[in-house]
Amino acid sequence: MTDQRLRVAQDMIDAWNALDWERVIGLFAPDGVLHSVMQEPLIGREAIRERLAVLAEGLERLDIRVKAMGVVDGRVFMERLDVFDARGSHGEVPVVGVLRIEDGLVAEWLEYYDRATLLRGMGLSADFAE
Repeated sequence: MTDQRLRVAQDMIDAWNALDWERVIGLFAPDGVLHSVMQEPLIGREAIRERLAVLAEGLERLDIRVKAMGVVDGRVFMERLDVFDARGSHGEVPVVGVLRIEDGLVAEWLEYYDRATLLRGMGLSADFAE
């Protein structure tokens, strides 16, 4: 991995897998954006921190399995399978992430996945973001 953007993306995946939320937040730019495209974007570290606190509640294990990752037109594209255990449930969700990385930090991270599959895997009957 010679491209710095790929190293930052891999560092982010490693932090998620370690459930190291402070490291995850620190890898975002101060005004960074985390946007699961079926929801409103989270802008800034505090908004991201608040959502992660809700997401992490009940999360027992996370294994983000990257299938393919590369830089296209300056952005990191990542195909992956998120495998997790939460609230006594097991889930596996295919995801495509697109990251814009500037100055060694994630400026924008777009996530594309089926939200109903995620919620079922987390053992939730309602959306935790509502």
